[in-house]
Amino acid sequence: MGMFEKKTEKTPAATPPGGLSIIAVGMTILGDVDSNGTVKVEGTVDGHVLARNQVLVAKGGVVRGDIDARESIVGGAVYGAIRATERVEVQPGASVHGDVTTKKIAVAEGAMINGLIRMGDSPAEERSPRTEARATPPAPVQPVVRPSVPLARVAVPPRPQGASFP
Repeated sequence: MGMFEKKTEKTPAATPPGGLSIIAVGMTILGDVDSNGTVKVEGTVDGHVLARNQVLVAKGGVVRGDIDARESIVGGAVYGAIRATERVEVQPGASVHGDVTTKKIAVAEGAMINGLIRMGDSPAEERSPRTEARATPPAPVQPVVRPSVPLARVAVPPRPQGASFP
């Protein structure tokens, strides 16, 4: 009786929700990009990039703004912070000029990151510098103790051992 059952269509697991959005070579976006799927940057984005799945910055691609995604793979250049809930990969020849916050990171030889790297399982919002400063107060500063009267210099150099008085 299996041949008379109603067939249901299944979406392939590899297809991310929201699909793929490509900013092509020679294309410049002035403003923020928001996607439910994956964003691939081969051109230039001057603004914040938010993707529920992935942000891929191809070799030659440039993002001048922050990136927020589940996973971010950088082959080009990013001038801003990267916040990925799962993973960040920085490929050979790629550069990131900003802080990176993620659970897992892979940095290839020849890649460059100029910024702080924060890793762990807690959400990115809890690891912001402002909340870290409130969570752990700075150690108290120990005052430097200085004498109230300047120390005198020795007018006569010390005698070598075994020397006698004249």
